[in-house]
Amino acid sequence: MSDNHKTSACGGDSCSTEALTPRLPSHPASDYSRYRVRGMDCADEIAALRESFAGVTEPDALRFDLLDGTMDVPAAVSEATVVERVAAAGMQASPAGRDEVSTWWSRHGLNLLTAISGVAVALAFVMHAVLEGASAAVGSEGMAAAEHARPLVVTALYLAAVGTGLFRVVPKALLALQRLRLDMNVLMTIAVAGAIALGELFEAGTVAFLFALSLSLEAWSVGKARRAVEKLLSLAPPTVTLKDGSGMTEVAPDSVAIGAVFVVQPGERFALDGIIVEGSSDVDQAPITGESERVPKDKGDEVFAGTINGNGSLEVRSTKLASDTTLAHVIEMVGEARKDRSNSERWVERFARIYTPVVFTAAALVALGPPLLFGQSLEPWIYRALVLLVIGCPCALVIATPVAIVAGLAAAARNGVLVKGGQFLELPAAIQVVAMDKTGTLTEGRPKVVSVEPVNDHTSEQLLAIAAAVESKSEHPIARAIVQHAEEQGASVPPCSEVQIVPGKGTTGTVDGKRYWLGSHRWLEEREQDTSEIHRALEDRSNAGRSVVVVGTDDHVCGFITLADGLRSDSKAAVAALHAAGIKRVAMLTGDNQGTADAIATEVGIDDIRAELLPADKVTAVEALERDYGAVAMIGDGINDAPALARSSLGIAMGVMGTDVAVETADVALMTDDMSKLAWLIGHSKRTLGIIRQNTTFALGIKVVFVVLTFTGIASLWGAIAADMGASLLVVANALRLLKSEDSSSSRDS
Repeated sequence: MSDNHKTSACGGDSCSTEALTPRLPSHPASDYSRYRVRGMDCADEIAALRESFAGVTEPDALRFDLLDGTMDVPAAVSEATVVERVAAAGMQASPAGRDEVSTWWSRHGLNLLTAISGVAVALAFVMHAVLEGASAAVGSEGMAAAEHARPLVVTALYLAAVGTGLFRVVPKALLALQRLRLDMNVLMTIAVAGAIALGELFEAGTVAFLFALSLSLEAWSVGKARRAVEKLLSLAPPTVTLKDGSGMTEVAPDSVAIGAVFVVQPGERFALDGIIVEGSSDVDQAPITGESERVPKDKGDEVFAGTINGNGSLEVRSTKLASDTTLAHVIEMVGEARKDRSNSERWVERFARIYTPVVFTAAALVALGPPLLFGQSLEPWIYRALVLLVIGCPCALVIATPVAIVAGLAAAARNGVLVKGGQFLELPAAIQVVAMDKTGTLTEGRPKVVSVEPVNDHTSEQLLAIAAAVESKSEHPIARAIVQHAEEQGASVPPCSEVQIVPGKGTTGTVDGKRYWLGSHRWLEEREQDTSEIHRALEDRSNAGRSVVVVGTDDHVCGFITLADGLRSDSKAAVAALHAAGIKRVAMLTGDNQGTADAIATEVGIDDIRAELLPADKVTAVEALERDYGAVAMIGDGINDAPALARSSLGIAMGVMGTDVAVETADVALMTDDMSKLAWLIGHSKRTLGIIRQNTTFALGIKVVFVVLTFTGIASLWGAIAADMGASLLVVANALRLLKSEDSSSSRDS
């Protein structure tokens, strides 16, 4: 939950706010330095890096992106220190963005060594079998006999297989031992060394090869997930067609200034955010908002970088620099979200830290216990201990969860649901109550004036002109509706000065030297200017589901303007979908009057109605719902929703219509106004947690089976490593299924 954003209180749905294009949050670049880390392919290596930086900075201050191969370090830590600490963990670091020389060896060296190891094992086995027989090749004639019968060339090939297979493993194991840390590299090195000591060179070579193959396949799996995320992020075209006095010029988006005009041909992607100045078309916004249908766009409409133009040629005036487009912030947000560890990832890390030493201790007891306590032969129990070390490798356990989280984040972003981190991807599955604002969330947020009713000798023209003057500078939907209605009626709107917003009440301003106020019925009562006749009129309109803005002076009431805000077409279906998804209670928290709230809630199917709330009241309501029912998700789009968004278990902002404050305070941003994404997000969260549980259960289950087989003497070293490698591949493949976890309405290739 994001609670570090503060906002001034602004109460009620009629409070004046500034509706801006959402700016997605990011960590300040100056706080961190980013480094590319070569050799970081597993979560176990991330744990080694955290330990290596102990005493330099807080381990939790480091942020890792396993898929991108990068690490963010607090800027206060020098580059030399970072390079040194990473090297101490057995990896190499260089500042991200610096031109790097990619050699053939850096790209293919590990795969080549793995191939050499496999070929050496195969050749050694075949030669041994041809020269001495198959039983001698697998060592079944007894260890001593097999050792004497093994030709020198076979021994050399097996040792070559071990050397090439463990080329990357042994240095990391030695570094881990220097830090008194037991990791999978130590476990594998000891297992292979023990097999060699026992004369089981076939087993040693096979284990070394299979472990190297496991590392290569693991790197390939991570690379596949990385490419899937890059497909999501590589949406903006590399060039933009700029139009100026000299004609058309192809330039890089980074070089385009705000206000420049660029041309987008049919079928092309928009490279920048902007406003259409010429032409009309239909635009596929699915890459940004997840919308299933193309959106008609005409002169004056906004377009986003990364979206796809339809059949018409468009001229667009740039409104954002390339680094500040909605797409750029989406990319940054997804990147930052990948660095935030989920609760499941933290649990797995803590478990692995305890689990590996326990496995090592158990192996030592298996090796020494029966021989010392019961006088049994030492060699069979040492062999079983080595099998236990191999199957105890936690790699499948620690890699599956982060890949599942990243795949889940990427799938959500494809659907226009931007989640700020893994922990917020897990939270929706636990939500019991969804609380939502009314205006701009359940309703369209674009109210229209339905009547202008003057009192006390004022005329409709005077009343509308005064109201439009006071509201002329405001961007609130109600204010815009009043100004628009005045324009449509041809009203002569006088200038207004000394405009002041009164949080939770309304607005005041001076027109023609006289001070006017605009606000709710509640403010009218507080000013003690209410009369029985006006009270009845306002109550009747409120009970009919209308919003009413009262206009008055310090002396008297000038009249009131009635507005109606239509329901979103999908609101009723979205609330029904939430109930179907298992949500216990759907609540509406609004600053509007009770009558309007009751009318909307009845039509939509809301369970809990709480009206006439100030921002602080919404916070109190969220706390009460959480106390009574459990975890609460709050969804809203305005400044007045921000405190409740921050206080809720999960804050969700309506991204397109939402203000900066709402989007930055929330934990999730919906890039489209499609309310059905709420139920989809809950289902997606449950699917993600389900896959994480499947992976954890499967990875641990395989180990339990092999532990039993080890004690019965059935399991072998090569069988154990093959099972562990297979488990790693299966859990990664299972996690990557989340990339296909898309809503049918937005499953087109973006």
